[in-house]
Amino acid sequence: MLMFVDPTRIARRLRVRGVVQGVGFRPFVYRFATQLGLAGWVRNDGCGVEIEIHGSEPLLDAFTQCLATEAPPLARVDAIEPEVIPPDLSRKDFVILPSVEGGVATAIGPDVTVCPSCLGELFDPDDRRWRYPFINCTHCGPRYTITRALPYDRARTSMVGFIQCPGCEAEYHHPGDRRFHAEPNACPVCGPRLSLFEPHGVRALARDPVAETLRRLRLGEIVAIKGLGGFHLACDASLPDSVARLRVRKRRPHEPLALMCANLPSVARWAQLTAAEAAILESPERPIVLFRKQGDLDAILPGVAPGLDEVGMMLPYTPLHYLLFHEAAGRPAGTAWLAAAQPLTLVMTSANPHGEPLVQGNDEAFERLGEIADVLLMHDRDIVVRCDDSVLRVRTDLPAGSEQGAGGGIQFLRRSRGFTPLSLPLSDTGPAVLAFGAHFKVSLCLVRGREAFLSQHIGGLDNPEACAALDEAAEHLQTILAVQPEALAHDAHPDYYSTRAALALAERLGIPAIPVQHHHAHIAAVCAEHGIDEPVIGLAADGVGLGTDGMPWGGELLHVQGAVFRRLGHLSPLPLPGGDRAAHEPWRMACGVLHALGRRDEAIMRFAARPNVEQVLGMLLRGARCPPTTSLGRCFDAAAGLLGVCEVMTYEGQAAMLLEVLARRFGVCLPLPGGYHIDSRGESGLSVLNLYPMLAQLADEDDAARGAAHFHATLVEALSQWISDAAYASGTRSVVLTGGCFHNLVLAAGLRHRLLARGLQVFEAQHVPPGDGGLAFGQAWVARAALRQGWL
Repeated sequence: MLMFVDPTRIARRLRVRGVVQGVGFRPFVYRFATQLGLAGWVRNDGCGVEIEIHGSEPLLDAFTQCLATEAPPLARVDAIEPEVIPPDLSRKDFVILPSVEGGVATAIGPDVTVCPSCLGELFDPDDRRWRYPFINCTHCGPRYTITRALPYDRARTSMVGFIQCPGCEAEYHHPGDRRFHAEPNACPVCGPRLSLFEPHGVRALARDPVAETLRRLRLGEIVAIKGLGGFHLACDASLPDSVARLRVRKRRPHEPLALMCANLPSVARWAQLTAAEAAILESPERPIVLFRKQGDLDAILPGVAPGLDEVGMMLPYTPLHYLLFHEAAGRPAGTAWLAAAQPLTLVMTSANPHGEPLVQGNDEAFERLGEIADVLLMHDRDIVVRCDDSVLRVRTDLPAGSEQGAGGGIQFLRRSRGFTPLSLPLSDTGPAVLAFGAHFKVSLCLVRGREAFLSQHIGGLDNPEACAALDEAAEHLQTILAVQPEALAHDAHPDYYSTRAALALAERLGIPAIPVQHHHAHIAAVCAEHGIDEPVIGLAADGVGLGTDGMPWGGELLHVQGAVFRRLGHLSPLPLPGGDRAAHEPWRMACGVLHALGRRDEAIMRFAARPNVEQVLGMLLRGARCPPTTSLGRCFDAAAGLLGVCEVMTYEGQAAMLLEVLARRFGVCLPLPGGYHIDSRGESGLSVLNLYPMLAQLADEDDAARGAAHFHATLVEALSQWISDAAYASGTRSVVLTGGCFHNLVLAAGLRHRLLARGLQVFEAQHVPPGDGGLAFGQAWVARAALRQGWL
């Protein structure tokens, strides 16, 4: 029997890689192919999305091109790999096939905010999802925090226990519906539900949990609210007693608290917005963005960010958040109310008892939040993985990425919800490596092929619960990416829990574990982000990291190329009276400086109110329990102690932050004359930047703001000279600035400006935090370079 073959019909199989699962990509492909009259199929698999398409060559070309240019808003197409196959003339239609099991080479998308279409339904009294707190579609809602494994299907999420009602089932299977294959799809009939409980209660408190929650907030109570990646602790920001009580219960007396407002007009009441900052605040990722305060914020909302000139703001990102503001607005129909400023402002801070990981589950919330929250607003959808809010700022002096526009580039302080687990591109491929970070602000990083996946923010590893959270995150990251690492990387400090965890996993898997020096990793993270393979001069400035000599480093000038680094110089060491305790008590650092300057009697008089000042000075005299440190972070503390800005810190970085605020408030200031000198130490040949002359002058300063401004100006001049000398001596024009000290805008922007003026190329962390939150990225990059060079 003869079969007619249409000479115009061809066929291709397309492999689409990137963030293409859980973002409405299959429905998009289905609708587009159907509109063009093409035949074939689309399905998810472990590598992304696979498409088989049949039709004329011009139509297939147009289809392939538009896969990337017309993709859904949450999708990110990294590659489209075509393969010519024989056409199948029996295929007449286009269908979505079930997902295929197999090795995973794709990634799930992050959690994102509610889309405008869902908001329209949420506030439509005639819609069946009117005020339903779990409304979502293929363009919005939870992804990462509900997903246990890929391919992304409902059966692999925490929605598996919620059987769709006929109405939801019809939407899910209808190709023209916005919820076509939306895995978290649900409604009030079949989906998750809210309940409000007292801390030790077993019975729900109200038939309308949202209305009762708002009533409790207005009464001044503290509410634990279950969100996407964990719980928040919320209170009405306009009630100072509530804010103060939250601080006492959480043992967070001064650390800044984030605010949530309904919309941009509401945020503008409290913060000075630029167009670039507003765009980031409204982005689907919904991070906390740092803004300059409006002048009257502290008077009207006292206790939110005491002593600082910035405030962290965020917009609602779950339907539940929106419902609280909708309730406060009187339940208006439609979405027009969202265009006007709303009076309700909420404190929204992570629900983690002091130093512990974010609370994740309902039973855990009763146990860990019972002494903090007055009521708990919960739901019955499990959170698979903890994921705290992201925190970033817009810096006009940094180059903008394509998503930011001309208003400036972003810089992360904490990269987490909304961005995890989006991958960062790498300049080269190599073996899979899992890196464990260090001890503070820990995140993990898994590199696979040309992609690096940073985990959500985990935090400090000071207690067993936090250590368990690290282990959980490591297991989940490997599972969600279906990658067994070929090597592990960790900090060189042998006593960190992250180091022990990496070594234990390496032993179980029978793979190498590679130690990476702390400051080498800091600089490597910036090299990895910017795709720098050539040598760089890097300044790593932070609080502490173990040096190769066993001493606490923190102001290091390094020459870095891949897996190799060489120490070029360091700051002149300061004594740490009492060891780690000095890192929390700047008055001790000031005593150490005064002792070194021969001004012991002055130290006794200045800090007479400190009952153990004599003991501290005795330790300095004997050289007992006073290890030297080259840390720039401790230099900030010493300056704050000498100027009387902060003698004891209640949160990390407090002294430096207050010092920065004073410098910014004072304005432009000249460097102190003779405030530093650069010398070389004996046979080591290391360049040493000595800042004692500056600290000596600060000890005589009676105006703290002027002293803070002099400190920053002198520091910028000294560091720029020190770095430039090293760069020109080595013939290297690429400079990396990194470490936690570069969260300081006065220092970072000033130093960047000076180095650029000297003809140097300057690179800073942007999409990875410059502090310890980005260390794992650098560790993985160094470990991969070491493996490539055959070190093991």
